[in-house]
Amino acid sequence: MALPLTPPVQPMLANSVDRIPADKDLVFEPKWDGFRCLVFRDGDEVVLQSRSGKPLNRYFPEVVETMRAALPDRVVLDGELVVAKAGRLDFDTLSDRIHPAASRVALLAEQTPASYVAFDLLATGDRALLGEPAVARRAALLDLLTGVEDVRITPATTDVDLAMEWFELFEGAGLDGVMGKPANGVYTPGKRTMIKVKHARTADCVVAGLRWHLNTEPGTTVGSLLLGLHDDAGVLHHVGVVGSFPTARRRALATELAPLIEQDPEDHPWLGEHAQDGRRLPGSVNRWRAGEQPWVPLRCERVVEVAYTQTEGQAPARFRHNPQFGRWRPDREPESCRYDQLDQPARYDLAAVLRGEVRPAT
Repeated sequence: MALPLTPPVQPMLANSVDRIPADKDLVFEPKWDGFRCLVFRDGDEVVLQSRSGKPLNRYFPEVVETMRAALPDRVVLDGELVVAKAGRLDFDTLSDRIHPAASRVALLAEQTPASYVAFDLLATGDRALLGEPAVARRAALLDLLTGVEDVRITPATTDVDLAMEWFELFEGAGLDGVMGKPANGVYTPGKRTMIKVKHARTADCVVAGLRWHLNTEPGTTVGSLLLGLHDDAGVLHHVGVVGSFPTARRRALATELAPLIEQDPEDHPWLGEHAQDGRRLPGSVNRWRAGEQPWVPLRCERVVEVAYTQTEGQAPARFRHNPQFGRWRPDREPESCRYDQLDQPARYDLAAVLRGEVRPAT
């Protein structure tokens, strides 16, 4: 490709916040519930790039053809792949599109076609726009794509009240919150420069092990899944378990995850020599448990989104209460599941709290 930007390009990321801020100069957009996707078009060549940098072309051939037909000859977009079903975004149906069989991919492309929603313009012609402010990139995106059929442009506003209204109303259409990007901020690949306000606090975690359900034959029924997150050094720490499954689902998980059982435990990041480097580990002895709790190591290949309420402990932290299973995330790489996606609680001056003066610590 002879574009000013060529794949892979890391997308700009977001930090979670509890509410839509009214004191910041932000451009607000709906948070689309789909797969993050950068689109590169150079003439007949089109590349759909996932958040992790991998090509998505084979899974979404209909989108490749749409981009080839609809976009200007030389352009790089940031946006989201989505699938609509019964008037709502349907993430599960979108996830089904990630399938190894070409025949199945072709069938699903006809039955559940994906759409693309563009929310940023990174390059056009010979010009890269990463250094332009968000409001300028937005204006250029509108100039480029307004009137272009089959490529949707996300709504955007600088009106805080309208953004709050979107947050409440758009959930009914399957969207899961509001994004905000600094109005005069540049595009920062791989950095959490944006904010996101979601309807639930969630995290994407590595599934690194399991425990069999008590009082059942090992290998037949899953009791819980062991979750992990990477710290800044890439070390995988145990952060909690998710285990509230119906009986039928527990049995299905036992079959589904059996091929991932680690045959050489020394290779697992929580076993062997890895277990001696200070990382948080599952099943260890503590003040509530006198003996080690057995578990089964899995190859760290699956990612799950969980809903949680709070974290506890000094870094590396863990979930205070067992999180709830949300959904599998086939679009995420295990290495991308990091602590920096978690909400960071505000620090407070304890002495000021005791005096009745609650203010952030300096």
